[in-house]
Amino acid sequence: MSTLMDEEIKRWTAKRKTALVLEIIQGKTSVAEASRAYDLQPSEIEVWLEDGKKGMENALKANPQDVREQYERQLKDLQEAYGEVLLPAEN
Repeated sequence: MSTLMDEEIKRWTAKRKTALVLEIIQGKTSVAEASRAYDLQPSEIEVWLEDGKKGMENALKANPQDVREQYERQLKDLQEAYGEVLLPAEN
């Protein structure tokens, strides 16, 4: 693991999460190894990986959305999906 990860970690800052996600993407470690080494749930690390991929995808778009715009779009999509589930289908 990198020198950023050598000391005992009391708080997982965005910088530390990024370093760990990059190590996994680069094949320097795996989710299972990181989970054991840092006493983290594999599912938590997987969420960080997914968040990193989403952020990277947005950053590489020709016209990236700002973070607020991304969250507002996700919220709107979830509200629409939630509404479709709750509202009976009209025949």
